[in-house]
Amino acid sequence: MKTHEDYLQRCLELAAKQALTPGGGPFAALVVKDGEIIAEGCNQVTGSCDPSAHAEVVAIRAACARLKDFQLHDCVIYSSCEPCPMCLGVIFWARPAAVYFAANREEAAQAGFDDSLIYQQINLPGEQRRIPFRHLDLPGTTAPFLVWQANLGRTDY
Repeated sequence: MKTHEDYLQRCLELAAKQALTPGGGPFAALVVKDGEIIAEGCNQVTGSCDPSAHAEVVAIRAACARLKDFQLHDCVIYSSCEPCPMCLGVIFWARPAAVYFAANREEAAQAGFDDSLIYQQINLPGEQRRIPFRHLDLPGTTAPFLVWQANLGRTDY
């Protein structure tokens, strides 16, 4: 039976390989269910021209497709590095049982992958952020939510 360390070692091996592959950065992630790796993902940001193509997101998308479910109940995510704020959000939406990571955010920052600005910006009011976020109060802004709540055939998440 594989250990958490075994899965993290696999992440590190994939991340090191990806670091030499054009089109991505040095990050990898796995999704494991019942001791089986059901998905692997490597960073594909530059190759796909997709800023959301982080290793965790790639692995989560593949795992959800394989399981035919938008949530990862009873799954564990392993990552070569502490997930960034975007990946953290995706992970919470996917609802795995746990997350294990190898390198921490400080080690990533030393290699040029510094998320500290994002962590700082999240806590600021929208207008004070480096990229301003402006709320416009329009009539009917809650209409889509009311339609959603009235839809008895919806799938809650």
